[in-house]
Amino acid sequence: MVITITGAAGMLGSRLAERLLAEGHEVRGVDLRPGPGVALTGDIRDRELMDRALDGADVLVHAAAALPSYPDEQIRSIIVGGTRNVFAAAAAAGTPRVVHISSTAVYGLPTIVPTPEEYPREPVDTYSRAKAAAEEIAERYRAEGMCVPILRPKTFVGPGRMGLFSMLFEWAEEGRNFPVLGKGNVKIQMFAVDDLVDAVVTVIHADDDVANDTYNLAAAEFGTLREDFQAVLDAAGHGKRVVGLPARPALALLSVLQRLKLSPVYGRLLHKLMDDSYVSIDKAKARLGFTPRHSNADAVLRTYDWWRTARHTAPAAGATGRTSRDPWKQGLLSTAKIFF
Repeated sequence: MVITITGAAGMLGSRLAERLLAEGHEVRGVDLRPGPGVALTGDIRDRELMDRALDGADVLVHAAAALPSYPDEQIRSIIVGGTRNVFAAAAAAGTPRVVHISSTAVYGLPTIVPTPEEYPREPVDTYSRAKAAAEEIAERYRAEGMCVPILRPKTFVGPGRMGLFSMLFEWAEEGRNFPVLGKGNVKIQMFAVDDLVDAVVTVIHADDDVANDTYNLAAAEFGTLREDFQAVLDAAGHGKRVVGLPARPALALLSVLQRLKLSPVYGRLLHKLMDDSYVSIDKAKARLGFTPRHSNADAVLRTYDWWRTARHTAPAAGATGRTSRDPWKQGLLSTAKIFF
């Protein structure tokens, strides 16, 4: 098949391109940045570019997005405006199947765990509102007859992931304890990027009546945040521990630092770390026949192993924080190291 991928230079897009090329498909990657799987360099909001990318395509995988750390207007423009343009181009080209990579962020801060797909979209910030609006666009095209699998992964991790994880890895490598809010006994579900690639490939090949649905995707095996973070500290070999901080005062301080742009830890993440956060993957198991291969701990530790080598490669000038491959600027949090 001819398969177009937006965000083809990203963590997910690049691994998906490698997998599809190995299976013998023709891959047309679209991204702002060049990369091995990128055939067209440009912006997904450029209609002419997307028309060229989708000419004769059998499948589009829409994986391009903004990060929560982007300015609000860029988040809305890239996620909502970009999705609107991508789907319009796919409809004009007659692309029969568009796999839309969404996020469990659309649930906001759900009060039910495990959260099923039927839980209402209740976004709480700019990023989650944009992802919810992008899903609404995808659903409109589904209602008009296009086959549109909507995949909602939890935070996916694996080789290539930096972001907030780079902070945990850096502190672990330096032989420091690592703080968590409260006791750290909340259950936080994640997802291995290799499992996400498997899921995307599954819906690419699935029959229309199975693919044309919305699916949560996440690890089947997961524990507490304390357990996952402690696994990294143990792997570092310095005998350090996860240290609990008084939850409410720490939350208030981090919220102030975030508003002053002195910390990269955004509001929804802070509140998500205070309560259990996991979704039901029963539907993906039953309808897609999909079962994840990796646990939370497996995914995090594989990412740490990759980071130990990748950290010696400096990011491109000005790239920090722009993609999931870039480490977050720790801001004032970097000075807190001395206490741990």
